[in-house]
Amino acid sequence: MHTSQPVLGPALIVVCVVMVAAAALVYRLAELGSVWIVPRAALRAVAQLAAVAGVLAAAMSRLWSSVLVLAVMFVVAAATAARRSQAQRGSWWLAGALAAGLSSVLPLLLLSGVVPLTGVSIVPLVGIVLGGTMTAVAVAARRALDTLGLRAGEVEAALSLGLSERDSRMEVIGRSAADALLPNLDQTRTVGVVTLPGAFVGVLLSTGSPLQAGAVQILILLALLLSQTCAVAATIEVIARGAMTR
Repeated sequence: MHTSQPVLGPALIVVCVVMVAAAALVYRLAELGSVWIVPRAALRAVAQLAAVAGVLAAAMSRLWSSVLVLAVMFVVAAATAARRSQAQRGSWWLAGALAAGLSSVLPLLLLSGVVPLTGVSIVPLVGIVLGGTMTAVAVAARRALDTLGLRAGEVEAALSLGLSERDSRMEVIGRSAADALLPNLDQTRTVGVVTLPGAFVGVLLSTGSPLQAGAVQILILLALLLSQTCAVAATIEVIARGAMTR
């Protein structure tokens, strides 16, 4: 039977091993680092994906267990964003920023019926949007806090001109924090021309329909844009108001 999906079997294992060995060899010859960096990363990926696949296979069969999985993913994403921000106080506010981003997208997708209210549908979609939003929030927070430290004099100057503390900080951090949105903006601008993102390829391999793959990828890209924009806006607002500091 013809299938567009990669064939699971010994050949797949051999190809993966060859790619890992080749990457490790290049690491060694180019003196990029230890020859074991790539093999260790590959083994970790295999172990993690095997565990996740097992959990998701059971969880996505029921809606309540899918929601539980998503709740765990949200907690991990919030903790990761807080750690990456390197904030010393108020980093827990980033959980609120993540929630703001997801809240701007999920009700629209689910209530409209565009995304069926089933575990098989919502777990992958929310996982992609949550992961992208987590990265944007972490980068925005870190850039904003870095900028406040480097340009403290400009904040003081703005205060001396009569601006409020919130507005003085926002004048400095707004543009730098917006850089966190650039990767997804660039991907959206170049999708189909320069890149074929993972969701497009995944749907194409599973269904063989370019139209269906394109529709799903557009939905994800635009959901990411809205979620990341709202979450980054909430992040810099928290920092501008002094609720999160380093």
